[in-house]
Amino acid sequence: MKKDFNIESLVRDNVARMKPYSSARDEFKAVGEGMIFLDANENPFDNGVNRYPDPQQRTLKSVLARQKGVQPNQLLIGNGSDEVLDLLFRAFCEPGRDNIIFQPPTYGMYKVLAETNAVAYKEVLLDEEFQPQMAELKNTIDDCTKMVFFCSPNNPSGNTFDADKIEVILQDFSGLVVIDEAYIDFSEENSWINRLDEFPNLVITQTLSKAYGMAGIRIGLSYASAEIISILNKIKPPYNVNQLSQQRALERVENVEEVAYEVALLKAQREELYEAFTEIDFIEKMHESDANFILVKVDDALKRYNQLLEQGIVARNRSNQPRCENTLRFTVGTKEENKQLIKVLQKL
Repeated sequence: MKKDFNIESLVRDNVARMKPYSSARDEFKAVGEGMIFLDANENPFDNGVNRYPDPQQRTLKSVLARQKGVQPNQLLIGNGSDEVLDLLFRAFCEPGRDNIIFQPPTYGMYKVLAETNAVAYKEVLLDEEFQPQMAELKNTIDDCTKMVFFCSPNNPSGNTFDADKIEVILQDFSGLVVIDEAYIDFSEENSWINRLDEFPNLVITQTLSKAYGMAGIRIGLSYASAEIISILNKIKPPYNVNQLSQQRALERVENVEEVAYEVALLKAQREELYEAFTEIDFIEKMHESDANFILVKVDDALKRYNQLLEQGIVARNRSNQPRCENTLRFTVGTKEENKQLIKVLQKL
């Protein structure tokens, strides 16, 4: 159990002082039938979406909190994970003074959000096995470091980071440790959500875009202490998740069996792709994946990328990332799509 963590010392002074905006639906919640709402300047003619959505997404939040074993006040729902991450920068990082650390190769938005918010960033490369380099990571942290990011399972490599390494930073670092678990549903490892109560500086981000198949409605999730979530709620836009997205998300997350079935299919297809890739001569190495994609090293990534494109298959060339020279990333598709991929690869 981490002790002596002071969240108030991390919050930007202006955020700590500000009074959050109070929307009409914050001040009065829609309860029951027959109410006449003349408070929010809405169009009164009912078409299903003429009223503002619940600004706190209470129904969706209660379902997700129950499924994950947390309290609703430990969950923030955002307009995609990028909004959730951006709120972290805006709440805790003083522009022109503070810095954050991330570990390439990894998700590119950490850098973009740092630059957007005028926050310095430090890069500590993962090692050759795509694991954190602990000595260098600890030496890079300074008094102005507010957040350290771990993407686990990592994108683009697909592997899960050693839990012991993350725990060292959680114990020793006085700032926020943000674990991006966008692909956790495809992993055999446990989510760090199970350890929220141990570490008050732990922030976990997840998404409905991957395993839940809801990329088009943009729902991002953040799990943390009630204190951290209350700070993020203080600065989030009042109606950041629209009514249609809330409805579709609720339908999907309640369909636990279908989501689990699809995840199981994708994990099985991932193993079939691994087996098929062993027969492709120009694939020189396959990286172990706990995600819904596989990163492979090939003889000439640009050449193979273009050849696949000519055959109507779009892969992702990750060769511009550190330690990813001549690599392609293949998302696991349907059984039919994967068969077509293998057929094309065998012909190249």
